[in-house]
Amino acid sequence: MQSSRTIGARLKCELFQRTGSFKSRGALNKMSSLTEEERRRGVIAISAGNHAQAAAFAAAEEGVDALVVMWQGASEQKITATRGYGATVDLEATGPGDAFDRLHDLIEQTGRTLVHPFDDPLVIAGAGTVGLEIEEDAPDADAIVVPVGGGGLISGIQTALAGRMRVIAVEPETSTALKTGREQGKPTPVTPTSIADGLNAPFAGGLALEITRDLELVLVTEEEIEHAFRFLYQRAKLAVEPAGAVATAAWLAGKIDAQNPVLMVSGGNVATQTAAAILARQ
Repeated sequence: MQSSRTIGARLKCELFQRTGSFKSRGALNKMSSLTEEERRRGVIAISAGNHAQAAAFAAAEEGVDALVVMWQGASEQKITATRGYGATVDLEATGPGDAFDRLHDLIEQTGRTLVHPFDDPLVIAGAGTVGLEIEEDAPDADAIVVPVGGGGLISGIQTALAGRMRVIAVEPETSTALKTGREQGKPTPVTPTSIADGLNAPFAGGLALEITRDLELVLVTEEEIEHAFRFLYQRAKLAVEPAGAVATAAWLAGKIDAQNPVLMVSGGNVATQTAAAILARQ
């Protein structure tokens, strides 16, 4: 937890976690639940990057073979990092939509256990440990502001805190899996295009829609995300990824009605070219 007078809020800095984001929490929790038979068959995951690295890392820690479905156009840095943790990366899919079709085909072919990036109770529970830490370290906070992709992180925090603290969801205007799912009443495919690629989930999980259905939801623009990215880099000295700046973006844009919030800085896995381009756009 870091306090910033300039920002006027506390920051929960998950970019300092192993693998560079909060995702290792859920992946490790899921991995610890595997039976001996499941461990022998290995695991499979799907992700544009942060969960891919977390699943690969968690599998390596447990001595389990991992296959990760990514897709063409995913961050080369994240692909390289995932392989660096020892996982095999499948890049047959052309985008997040058909990547899930590829995932299901590979599960049928290999019998591997799925480590879902956001729609699994054990993954959600692992992510929820963030909420318990915030409650312990910042019991006076009047809001926890959380970036949302597929909804795993915010579901975990909301479940862990059981209504004891106010939780607010933030999505990019160009990546609205949770908002769209709420409107349709079920997980609904979207075509996300946000620079916050860590939040570009093709749909929100069914568990997330149930757990977060009554939470406040705020949308931020791409310009607001980039402004927050620069602000965190220059003033808080945090080398975040765009997804990790989304909660701060909502706060800086005056879209959060709170006096003493905690802003989730969810990750820091950003390609050098992306970071340089955003910092150059003043």
